[in-house]
Amino acid sequence: MKIEDEIKQRTFRDEYQKAYINLVFTSGWLQLKQGAMFKDFNLTSPQFNILRILRGQHPKPATVNMLIERMLDKTSNASRIVDKLEAKELVTRKVCPSNRRAVDIRITDKGLELLTKLDDVVNSQQLGMSNLTAEEASQLSALLDKIRD
Repeated sequence: MKIEDEIKQRTFRDEYQKAYINLVFTSGWLQLKQGAMFKDFNLTSPQFNILRILRGQHPKPATVNMLIERMLDKTSNASRIVDKLEAKELVTRKVCPSNRRAVDIRITDKGLELLTKLDDVVNSQQLGMSNLTAEEASQLSALLDKIRD
């Protein structure tokens, strides 16, 4: 559906405004769809993001600062998210033996198993990306990179 129809707005100041509004709208749409997908697993998008980061580090530990650097949503409170994941037994947190001020965070086997289940769900959903060809997806990625330059 076109952005004009989605937000019931027929005219825009210019193509840049239209593209910006479309980008913001689509970002929110993707977040809603992703959030609904994770709800069945009692997980939020930021929790999923942290689990994926930790799986990439596995078996090495991560620190909260490293998680913050790599998180997609820089406004999320990584410490609070780790608290919730620890309560669900998806991560462990231990004082680093070489630096007592640092805390080592690792994904648990339970966390790895959950991500394996989610991999299948995420891959099957593709949240609109299946409407694009591989070339279009590459072009979109390049354009998004260009916006952030």
